[in-house]
Amino acid sequence: MSDWVVASDVARNFSRREERRRQTQDALIDAAMRLLSEKGFNKTTTDEIAAAAGISRRTLFRHFPAKADLVTAWTQQMTDVLTRRVNACPADMLPQAVIQVALEAVVPYMAKTKEEALAFVRLIERTPELRSVSLNKYACWEDSLAAALEQRMSESGDRALAARVAARSGIAAFRTAVDEWISVKGRTDLVVLIQRVIMLQIACFREI
Repeated sequence: MSDWVVASDVARNFSRREERRRQTQDALIDAAMRLLSEKGFNKTTTDEIAAAAGISRRTLFRHFPAKADLVTAWTQQMTDVLTRRVNACPADMLPQAVIQVALEAVVPYMAKTKEEALAFVRLIERTPELRSVSLNKYACWEDSLAAALEQRMSESGDRALAARVAARSGIAAFRTAVDEWISVKGRTDLVVLIQRVIMLQIACFREI
């Protein structure tokens, strides 16, 4: 058997293992987010999450040592979406447009339904034990936005600082839209709220 054939078999086996690992993690994340949002973070046990995912408790802990790690993995999925969308924006796209399309791109990936998305967002935004997870998510989004925006801004000594200001303003707009979304119990579409808040943000700065 040639070295090429052996290497090919190894690659296929590795690919299959990675696919199984990804499927297991996706099942755990999905089960965890549904249970945690329905029962509450503290009232949901890891045994319940494992059972809902059809996976043993031992397997759960091999992938996610703590319940908060499951929520972190859920936020990472959206961080990856935002980063890919930012990187796909044309080089000549205006910074404000980059921010808006990137933030809007995240919304469809929150959950399978609007009702689940609202429940998941309420969980992470309103659970004290998950505050650090939420803040870290927004910090990662800010880093992705700032890196993309810096390339689009005119050369100056404050270029990096300006990109950070713009990125943080975008995150503030998203968080404000999410707060309003939770407040109105999802009766207004989140994307519409994001657009509305960004427009209000622009109007406020113009009046200063």
